Amino acid sequence: MLETNLSQQTHLLELIASALHVKPSKADHTNILPVQQQPQSAPKSNQAEKSRKSISKSSTPAVKPPSDEPPLHIKSRTAAYPDSSIQRFVVPDDMVPWNVSFPDYKPPHYTAPSVAIQPSWADPHVEGSNAMIAFPFNEYDKKRNVDRKSYMGNYDVVSGLPRNPRGRTGLTGRGLLGRYGPNHAADPIVTRWERDEHGNVIIIRGKPVLEFVAICRKDTGEWAIPGGMVDPGEYVTETLKREFTEEVLIDIDDAERTETSFLIQKLFNSGVEVYKGYSDDHRNTDVAWIETRAFNFHDNDGSAFGKVMLHPGEETTGVQWRRIDQSTKLFASHFQFLEAVAKKHNAHF
Repeated sequence: MLETNLSQQTHLLELIASALHVKPSKADHTNILPVQQQPQSAPKSNQAEKSRKSISKSSTPAVKPPSDEPPLHIKSRTAAYPDSSIQRFVVPDDMVPWNVSFPDYKPPHYTAPSVAIQPSWADPHVEGSNAMIAFPFNEYDKKRNVDRKSYMGNYDVVSGLPRNPRGRTGLTGRGLLGRYGPNHAADPIVTRWERDEHGNVIIIRGKPVLEFVAICRKDTGEWAIPGGMVDPGEYVTETLKREFTEEVLIDIDDAERTETSFLIQKLFNSGVEVYKGYSDDHRNTDVAWIETRAFNFHDNDGSAFGKVMLHPGEETTGVQWRRIDQSTKLFASHFQFLEAVAKKHNAHF
């Protein structure tokens, strides 16, 4: 197993922490672009069983919502709930919206044991009308230092419990999520231009190709963007730094330490928000869901991470630079975030 220098990692974490004052913001012939010309950053019934089979055959909704409405969530309706034997109630695409009558809808209730024991990051178990008394939904919870407001505006509270603004998921209870209502996360997307062995930027269909730092999750085995939940009272900028340095260990040669640390510090002072909203996550339920803010930190000339070795942290089984394009298969809504990054840089996708 690769060894990392703990003091070096701690020193780098402190540098990133001091630098991370993020500025929020409201493709096959392959050619090579010389370095000096590099681009600038710019169930109960047969019908339900048929619906289950239909959903398993395609990840694309059979019934598309109107163009002025958000897309249907797909991963949030995955039949088997993670880390459990629970199966969701099958919700056909046309029955996802709450305003569509679904009298036979009887989702199972599940709150994971790791949540039910009420760790510091989880709400106490409250059901029914008492929930509205216990938690100030759609407001900042001063008692627990938790923001219960949604990035998408006010959500409905029905029978004392918040209602997932994207519709039915086939499961009630909190599942693996700690908070009733929105569970806020943050995702740092570190990118650079993909280069050949001569240092030239790779071009596909006239556009430069991006790479991003990807981690392999222990829980699902999927590749993902480093990221995680915002702790109580924590600023998103702090979460971005903490999650990246927990999931990606950075090893710098002593001879390059001063210059490389400065360049990484500079990089983490140039974050730009590329997404803010709902995350279509397999952990979501009818009363608890994930919302995130994704920020891009772009190493335009490759100098910040050019002489850095990346190693997986405790919560990951792998870390590597991966190409950003349409073939990328990722955890939750991370594909959508990378698409936004590619568009921002006018890069191949």
